[in-house]
Amino acid sequence: MTEQCLYFLIDKFRKSVMHIDEELDGRFRNDYHRGLINLIFTANMLHADFHQLLKNQGLTTQQYNVLKILRGFGAEPRSIDFLRKRMLDRKSDMSRIIDKLVNKKLVDRVECNADRRQKDVTITPSGLSVLSKLDTAEKKGDQLLHNLSLKEVKTLNELLDKIRT
Repeated sequence: MTEQCLYFLIDKFRKSVMHIDEELDGRFRNDYHRGLINLIFTANMLHADFHQLLKNQGLTTQQYNVLKILRGFGAEPRSIDFLRKRMLDRKSDMSRIIDKLVNKKLVDRVECNADRRQKDVTITPSGLSVLSKLDTAEKKGDQLLHNLSLKEVKTLNELLDKIRT
C-alpha cells in the first residue's frame, strides 16, 4: 500500500467519525471540557440503549446488577453487604432492591444462620432465566465497541481507570 493510499484511508476514517462537536453542535472551553462532555454523552447513549432492554424485562439497572453479581458468584447465598460492595451504583438502596427482586421471584432472601441480623440472598431459577435472555443483548452491547481494536479497548480501560484514581 502506498503512503498516499494510507493517508487517504486515514483522512476518510477521520471524516466518517462523528465528533462530539458535531453531535452536539457545541463549543467547549478546552480539550478537558470536551473530553468530559464526550465521556458523559457517550455513557448516556450506551446506557439508554441498555436501559430499554432491561425495561422490557421489568428490571432496573440496579436489579440487573444484583442478579449478575449473584450468578457470577455461584449458588452460594450472599449477604446484602456483600452485594452492596460490588454494586456499580454504590448509593443504591439494597434493601429496597432486594425486596423488589423477591416480589418478582427472581431472588430468595433468608435469615443468615451465622448472624440473624443479616440476610442471605440467592438467585432463583427464574432470575437465571431472565439473565439468560439478557445475555444475548449484553453480547450485542459488546459490539458497540466493535470499531475499536483490542489494543484501543485496553487503552480505553486504562484511561477510565486512571480518571477514577
